[in-house]
Amino acid sequence: MRLDRFVSQAAGVSRRQARILIQRGRILVDGDTVKDIARHVAPGEQVARAGELLALPQPVYLMLNKPCGLLSATTDSHQATVMTLLPETLAARVHPVGRLDKETSGLLLLSDDGAWSHRVTSPNHRCSKTYLAALAEPLAADAEQRLRQGLMLRSETSVTRPAELARLDDTHVRLSITEGRYHQVRRMFAALGNRVLTLHRERIGGLVLDPSLQPGD
Repeated sequence: MRLDRFVSQAAGVSRRQARILIQRGRILVDGDTVKDIARHVAPGEQVARAGELLALPQPVYLMLNKPCGLLSATTDSHQATVMTLLPETLAARVHPVGRLDKETSGLLLLSDDGAWSHRVTSPNHRCSKTYLAALAEPLAADAEQRLRQGLMLRSETSVTRPAELARLDDTHVRLSITEGRYHQVRRMFAALGNRVLTLHRERIGGLVLDPSLQPGD
């Protein structure tokens, strides 16, 4: 882990404040002053500030009800991200676990636990994600069968993994997939000759969006 990130997390300060502390010579690594903010902190090395040893806190796991209009990214030079919803010190620690399109709402997980994030997002682990979709038109009668068989999406070289569809009414459905391709759900319905009007993620694996969370909470 980079020294500036370590100090930010262990001291509970923003990444910018951590860099200032390092550059001013306030941080020691194994008793030596280090001013290189990008220096890697190896396991077993002791990092201290003002004579106090710094230790990383326990991993953080957050559940967010993402509103539409925000990017699922840590930073972006042109558009607002979900990090604007978090306190600065917390935003400096965590990252979004996977993607949720800008115009898709619902369950987004954030954490500073890289191994856990990988288990959730890696296609090899086949973690199921469930969405509620409002469609422009009723689906054809063979939609369930085609989704179970897999669809060839535009610009792709392999079909999608089997997906499960539940019809709620003529134009509202619940879809579960085990992949995370770019804009996958919208592209799947486009391949079925339809269009998604609104999309909301309600579940990732065994984690269901807390109904008490308002958009932005």
